[in-house]
Amino acid sequence: MFIGIDVGGTYTDAVLTDGKTIIGKKKFLTRHEDLLSSLLGALDAILEGGDISAIRRVVLSTTLVTNIIAEKKYPPVALILIPGPGLNPSEYKFDTLTHIVSGGIDYRGREIIPVSHGQIGQAGADIKEKGFDRVAVVGKFSCRNKCHELLVKEMLEKGNPGLAVEMGHTVSGQLNFPRRIATTMLTAATRALFAAFAGSVLESLKERKITAPAFILKADGGTLPLEEARKMPVETIFSGPAASTMGAMCLSPKGQTSVVVDIGGTTTDLALILSGEPLLASKGARVEGFFTHVRSFAAKSIPLGGDSSVVVRDGQINILPERKGPAYCMGGQGATPTDALKFLNRVDVGDSSRAVEIMELLAGETGKTPAETAGEIVSKACQTVVSAIEQMFISWEEEPAYRVWEIVQQKKIKPNNIVGVGGAAKGLVPDVAKQMGCTSIVPEHADVANALGAAVAQPTVTVNLRVDTEQGNYTVAEDGSTGSISKGRRFGEEDALKLAKDRLYQIAENLKIKEYVKKIEVVHSEVFNMVRGWSTTGKLYDVSLQTPRDILFYLGQGDSPDE
Repeated sequence: MFIGIDVGGTYTDAVLTDGKTIIGKKKFLTRHEDLLSSLLGALDAILEGGDISAIRRVVLSTTLVTNIIAEKKYPPVALILIPGPGLNPSEYKFDTLTHIVSGGIDYRGREIIPVSHGQIGQAGADIKEKGFDRVAVVGKFSCRNKCHELLVKEMLEKGNPGLAVEMGHTVSGQLNFPRRIATTMLTAATRALFAAFAGSVLESLKERKITAPAFILKADGGTLPLEEARKMPVETIFSGPAASTMGAMCLSPKGQTSVVVDIGGTTTDLALILSGEPLLASKGARVEGFFTHVRSFAAKSIPLGGDSSVVVRDGQINILPERKGPAYCMGGQGATPTDALKFLNRVDVGDSSRAVEIMELLAGETGKTPAETAGEIVSKACQTVVSAIEQMFISWEEEPAYRVWEIVQQKKIKPNNIVGVGGAAKGLVPDVAKQMGCTSIVPEHADVANALGAAVAQPTVTVNLRVDTEQGNYTVAEDGSTGSISKGRRFGEEDALKLAKDRLYQIAENLKIKEYVKKIEVVHSEVFNMVRGWSTTGKLYDVSLQTPRDILFYLGQGDSPDE
């Protein structure tokens, strides 16, 4: 059996599935002041009376890191940057204490300028004096050679005992210096808080005698062992949109093109599934105005949910981009779209008499009938979603995968379906689909699709390998490992691919997820000749491999994992 738990803005949902059907689901009010208790409350509810020994894995989706960053509840992080020659340091405008020190590694990983020990000492003294206990150290080409970052870390820790130092090469192996800075800084800011949360979850599972492996959903729809995620917490940001997308995949027809509309209590998340594959953002997740190296779906959240506040101003209905509590029909204090949907008999939750009461109150302010008032609220909510989808298509059209799809298919993208998930989907999505000329799909279990998406998402592994045959070495970006290749024999592209696959299998084995590596995709493969005089003296191979994002099964369609 598989357990999926999604900690959402309003509810924490849990599902229990046997690999073919959902055999249990629970909803638990999210306590924002204590997300752990919300998660464990949902877990205990779904486990009640079940056979714990039959659980094969537990997967979580949580807003913890998202909330920490959005609400700026993290400790300040100082920066030490080693940009090397050719870049203007004034371009790095991060709103924190920043020291730029001399030193340089070239694009092939060779040291061209030694690190200034004096500048490191001065930076460490300043960081200590200003009271920082966390620092991110990032060199421009550290993913090709980590020696400068290691030296800075060693010197800082020697002079500042207790200082937590995060290094760029351990966070991302990809080029693009500003993105690696942002990713490393956010990792340093959130690591301790997330590690404490993950540790508490693992201990709680142990107390409940659950021995199955625990995973957490990443922003790109893959999963990562919870223990490993403690090292890279920012990978879990935006796991909510990822969960809804994976859940929608599980609940909707295979291979079709669909817009996923996840209507929660506070926000609505939008994502695109192209011929059965979720669309990834080529630039990575954008956090606090900075692009990062966190791979994520090309998704967007808009401030509209079933619990959004509805007010009347100058006789006009307004849906505010904020949540002041639950819907009036569910014991809240003010009107919401959920109340309008309940009044119109479009949703099954809440107290009908209270929905009538609040619509009559609003009608007195609008000068219309309660039915007209409720209809206008629903119409405005639908138009907000339609406008957001139309705007998102402008952004999606800029994604390389979107363009490739149009070239291959030789036609413009038109979604087959609008797939609605979340509590208010049943009431709103049919109207949204009608306005867009698409088929409306609001599947059974749409109310817990995010938890289901977590339960069915497969672990993913990525490897970025760089081989320099002239120097006779290679570097694996993901784990920072390096090695030698023989200079005495011919090394070709097939050798580079085999080496990358071997490293991918090794990483998967280290993470204890090798059983999930059943298919490997070549994302990128490129070769450059190194020329000296008139002769080729070596080659550079850049190879990127990954296991594809996928789900364990499509609900009710027979594709279940091996039991």
